[in-house]
Parts: sequence; structure tokens; C-alpha cells
Amino acid sequence: MLAKRIIPCLDVKDGTTVKGVHFVDFRDAGDPVALGKQYSDRGADELVYLDITASHEGRKTFLDLVRRVAATINIPFTVGGGINELNDVHKLLNAGADKVSINSSAIRNPKLIEQIASHFGSQVCVVAIDAKPADDHSSWICYLNGGRIATDKTLFDWAKEAENRGAGEILFTSMAHDGVKTGYANTALATLAENLHIPIIASGGAGAPEHFRDAFVKGKADAALAASVFHFGEINIGDLKRYLRAEGVITRITDTN
Repeated sequence: MLAKRIIPCLDVKDGTTVKGVHFVDFRDAGDPVALGKQYSDRGADELVYLDITASHEGRKTFLDLVRRVAATINIPFTVGGGINELNDVHKLLNAGADKVSINSSAIRNPKLIEQIASHFGSQVCVVAIDAKPADDHSSWICYLNGGRIATDKTLFDWAKEAENRGAGEILFTSMAHDGVKTGYANTALATLAENLHIPIIASGGAGAPEHFRDAFVKGKADAALAASVFHFGEINIGDLKRYLRAEGVITRITDTN
């Protein structure tokens, strides 16, 4: 069995790490490069950097920040936000990113998934999906532009299409759980895990160590992403991994933890 991954997520707005609730009400969480170094040193398996307003504002993502992160940390990291074409991916990989995360652009142009997979390999392409239950709870509706625009795509069908087109991983954020720290959307995660053959990254809802455990055990996720519990010192990554080990969840534990 592969070790489960712990992934701090750094949402970046105007050069600063921020964290919100339900995708709004952001507060400052610190310098993204310094935070990334801290997480790398403390045993995070990977990092995700998201330029959270790039798609909404119609601009490209932050190459200079990517270069500084690559020069500072020694673990893989994924970059997302404002990626609309192959040349964007090429620039980010050249700047030092290991993977790219596409969300709005993938929904608008699903062939972009195929293009990235064929040019750079499926392992480079993470398809992020922001979704929340429909009003009648009959399905999960996918959203564009950082949760601002509802689409006609539904979570499970879109995730399967993304896999079929060549996505290497699915990063699923439950908008209803985002920032409220009551646990991940484990039932939806388990359905994704059962229907797909690629790794699933859980996002939205982490507030305590047991929430990570449940995402792995109940939600069958391959990785768990979180932000505020790490940014504001509520959970230590080394302590979290040791807790998960004690609960029977395999994690990589390094001397730096």
C-alpha cells in the first residue's frame, strides 16, 4: 500500500498566503515562500500553490514566486491558477514546478487535459474540482473561477471524464466544507475513489487529526490537503503523521518531523 500524503495548500492573493471560509472572507496567513520552506522542513509530502484570483481576473499565474519556491524547498509542488494553454504549463515547469493544477480552464476546454498529458505526461496534470451539493442534494455541482460560477458539470461525471482524458490526479474541494473544520466530504470522496483509478486528493474541511484519518479510512483518499490548520499552527505535520501511523494509516515520517 502506498503511503498517504499530507499536502499543505497555499492560496496566494496579491503575493500573500490567504485563507478564507467557503471561498470568501480571506485573512492573511504569511509569506508563501517562507511557509513553504517551513512545511518542507517539517515533513510535508508535497505542496500546492494556487493563485486564487488569476482565472477570475483573467491573468497568468506567478512565475517569479514559482522560481523562488523551487529554489527554497526540496519536495514536489503543484501550481494552479490562470493556466489556459500548453505554453503556460511549459513556463511553470521550467520555473521549477513539478505539476500543474487546472480547474476552470479544464472545464472550459477539456482537451487541455489531453494536451498536457500527451506533452508532459499524466503525472504532471492535476485536475482540480470545486463542487458543492445541489439545492436538492441530488448531485454535486462543479464551479468555475474560484467557486463563483456554477456549471452544468457534475462531480462524478466530470471527474471520470477528466481521468479518461488523461488527468493524473483529481483534487476535489468540497465548497460546503471549505474552512469550516468539521471534516472532509468523505462519502463523496469514497465514491470518487471507487469510480476512478487515479489518486484522489481530499480538500475542504480539515480541523483535527481525526478528520485526516477519516479522509483516508472512510473517504479512501490518497492524499489530504489542508490550509488553515497548518498556517495558523493548529496542527503540526510531524505530530499528525505520527497520529495517523498510530491509527494504522501509512505515512512517510522523516527525521525532520
